[in-house]
Amino acid sequence: MIVTVAVVQMVATAEVAENLAAAALLLDRAAAQGARLVLLPENFALMGREETDKLAIMEADGEGPIQDWLAAQARRLGLWLVGGSMPLAAGDGRCHAACLVYDEQGKRRARYDKIHLFDVDLGGESYRESRSIAPGKEPVLVATPWGRMGLSICYDLRFPELYRAYGGAELLVVPSAFTQRTGLAHWDVLLRARAIENLAFVLAADQGGQHDNGRQTFGGSQIIDPWGTVLGRLDKGPGVCMAHLDLDFLGQCRAALPALEHRRPYQAI
Repeated sequence: MIVTVAVVQMVATAEVAENLAAAALLLDRAAAQGARLVLLPENFALMGREETDKLAIMEADGEGPIQDWLAAQARRLGLWLVGGSMPLAAGDGRCHAACLVYDEQGKRRARYDKIHLFDVDLGGESYRESRSIAPGKEPVLVATPWGRMGLSICYDLRFPELYRAYGGAELLVVPSAFTQRTGLAHWDVLLRARAIENLAFVLAADQGGQHDNGRQTFGGSQIIDPWGTVLGRLDKGPGVCMAHLDLDFLGQCRAALPALEHRRPYQAI
């Protein structure tokens, strides 16, 4: 079986309407090229000037204009849509960074809340996601027509145990807004590692450019096969990266190198 997929790269602004309009055009482009599954980046609806700006647009779970937009786009284009991340109310004044998955009928199939939060000091750059984002607690695996899909968001990429928890999922998605500095050093190698060690297709949609708050994101959105081969990649700026995923090839890789079956239990030191 072969399925055409796409990852959307954006340079989101501090205006929700502007971002949704830009995303819709990119989704149209992906659908016109035959995409059946499309991934949007982290913070596709808003890259605010302040970290807390997202709290002004957070929605209750199951209702709100951004969620309605995602469902409408999936239904309009007749494709599975993975909504990067958007803010859903957490109940303590913060939000969850939620990745929502919709099928071709516009029905929501899954919600994953970002588990690992980006609280770092990079020497001149500091980030404290936990001030406005409450961490998620559970991995989320969703069944699709093309296999099981494990959900993650950005900083999760540095925690391989999350992907191991997906028990051999065929697809792994990584919507992101990687910084320029960390992206240049680590983005490509981490994505290829997750694909290789899990013998899975990896779809990674990043933000890629200069944002209204002065932040520079890395870009490099890409699609990788289970052998670690990059099937398609973007550099900077908004765009769509397409690839044809050969699910029979995935099975061949796992049969030839059954590393997932060779795992042995052990006690952590």
